[in-house]
Amino acid sequence: MDSKERVILDCRDYPESKCTLAFSGKEEEVLEIAEYHATSKHGYKIEPKLREQLRSMLKQEALAR
Repeated sequence: MDSKERVILDCRDYPESKCTLAFSGKEEEVLEIAEYHATSKHGYKIEPKLREQLRSMLKQEALAR
């Protein structure tokens, strides 16, 4: 996988979050697992607004070498 395709979503970037999890991979993979995590662990409801909010939190993953 090209490193340019990898994104990261870190729960610590969400205001007032005490969660320390971070997810990385291709955008759709990260959004899918982050949405599941947000609903099952943090009580959010599945709705388009949630996915858009999560999408806004995505960052390009830095190369780890």
